[in-house]
Formats: sequence, structure tokens, C-alpha cells
Amino acid sequence: MPTAIVRPVSPAIQACELTHLERLPIDLSNAQSQHNRYCTTLAAHGYQVVELTLAEDLADSVFVEDTAVVLPELAIITRPGAESRRPELAAMAAVLQNYRQLAWLSEPATLDGGDVVVLGKSIWIGLSSRSNQAAVEQVQTLTAPFGYRVQGVELGQCLHLKSAVCAVDQTTVLINPQWVDRQVFAEYQVIEVDPREEYAANVVQLHDGRLLYEQAYPATAERLRQQGYQLILLDNSELAKAEGALTCCSVLVD
Repeated sequence: MPTAIVRPVSPAIQACELTHLERLPIDLSNAQSQHNRYCTTLAAHGYQVVELTLAEDLADSVFVEDTAVVLPELAIITRPGAESRRPELAAMAAVLQNYRQLAWLSEPATLDGGDVVVLGKSIWIGLSSRSNQAAVEQVQTLTAPFGYRVQGVELGQCLHLKSAVCAVDQTTVLINPQWVDRQVFAEYQVIEVDPREEYAANVVQLHDGRLLYEQAYPATAERLRQQGYQLILLDNSELAKAEGALTCCSVLVD
């Protein structure tokens, strides 16, 4: 049974790290309700939802994706670029060790899981304000025995690589070409986001082929439907104020 590891929204989320957005008030109750629906939707579509303990003093801890990269052969515990987020790692490692052999990144590497896109044996890492070339090199060393190829990707004005591009299946990516060069993914089929919806490239690919998608991007949603994808629309408006997207809120273990 596939597993989704999640963590409740911290009451401290108003103090979240921000890089590209202005700080706006976050309605905690609404954020928690939206996250609860996210979790119940995963459960309804076949995932065993494992919830980490609430971390009241870790503002960004709901964004568990940044703490780990899960591959079929192992799980890599990251080293987030924001130092305030590194205390989040222990709780994720304690759970992930039940599913995968663990490997850890070390200084000087910094890596947020949101900067990692995996397609088959190819791994792309966004060279962002949170993730660096040392992480690319360490991930390559850790995954080379399993046949992976790791490549750093320059980004435009976005927080993470998954803000700019996500896989929608094993042969296709959804991309904002203003934030990442689409030629990097030239070997794949490409669906571009509607240019009016710059944050619309983030999407969660479920084990059954359906896609969790943010309801705020109807034009891009229509592009996906026209290509035959089945969408499950969710409201992520409160966590979006904390620069969080749908992929940020879970670590999926197949």
C-alpha cells in the first residue's frame, strides 16, 4: 500500500521562511482545514497517511517534502537551505527508516526536496537559494550505484524547481518556461502552464495516475484535461502564502 507522510500545520506558520513573496496574514484555522482535506484526499485515493507529530515551534514543518528525497532504492535525508528548517529532519528520518535505507547529506551541501524532480533514473536538482552544487555532487555519489544521473538546473525567479516543473507521468512534464529552460527537459513531452498562471506548474502525481492540482489555476487545469489527465482539485490558498505548494505537503512512498 503506498504511503503518504505528512505533518500538521504548525501554529507558528505565520513566522515561515519567505523568499519571493511578501508576508501576508495566514488564517491558521483555514490552513489546517485545507491541509486536512489534502490528507483525507490522499487517503481516499489509496494512500496510508502517516502523520508526524505536530511541531508547534517549527513554522515550516508542514512542508515535509523538503526534508527527504525518496527513491525505490533508498531515501536521502536532505539538509535544507534555511537553517531554521533543519530540526525538522529527525522526525522524518525516524519514520522513513521503516520504509527505506537512509542516506544523509552533509555540509557544505544544502538541499530542499522541493528542488528535486525525478523521472526514472534521471534526477534534476534546482540550483536555488536553498539548494547548491555540493548537493548535486553528493546526491550523484549516493545514487550512482543504482544507475542514476543527477543534473543541476538553473532557475529563474521561483523558490524551488518544483515551482517551475513537475512530472505528470513518466514521459511528460508540466512547466513554466519563464522559470526554467524547457530544453533541459527536451527528451520529454512538455505541457506549458498558461502564461497568466505562473505558479501553475506544481502538481502531485498519484499512484493511480490521477493528479492533485491547485484549483486556483483553471486555465492550466484545462490544458491538462485536454491531454487526458484526471484532476482532483484542492484549495491551497493559505499555505500558498507561505510559499507552499501541493507537493510540499507530503512525502510519498510507493
